[in-house]
Amino acid sequence: MTIKSFTDHAANERTFLAWVRTGIAIMAFGFLVERFDIFLKIAASTLGQRVHMAASQAFGNIAGLCLIVAGAALIFLSGLRFKTIAKAIESPEMQPSPGRKMDFTLSGMLVILGIALVIYLTNALS
Repeated sequence: MTIKSFTDHAANERTFLAWVRTGIAIMAFGFLVERFDIFLKIAASTLGQRVHMAASQAFGNIAGLCLIVAGAALIFLSGLRFKTIAKAIESPEMQPSPGRKMDFTLSGMLVILGIALVIYLTNALS
């Protein structure tokens, strides 16, 4: 038995799995950011600098939780994208790319997360 449009379905699945891996990595990084205050305490004591730990810890916790939630949202959105593309592949009529808006949403989330991390690190290390 052959699967109609197998290469298209396989490419869709590979893309889905890449987004899932990215989401898992973001969630893991969120956990690391949330625990980053331990590293800051050690670094500050080694360098002889003071770090405003209360503000840094609160900001780190919020940033870490936001990254974890964003990673979960990324996985959820990539699942929606996967199903939408799979239906489009099976459809006999030509359709415009259904995943374009979702791709921009997912990419935009990653850009926002990157900016948030820069702000976090700037705040934590100053």
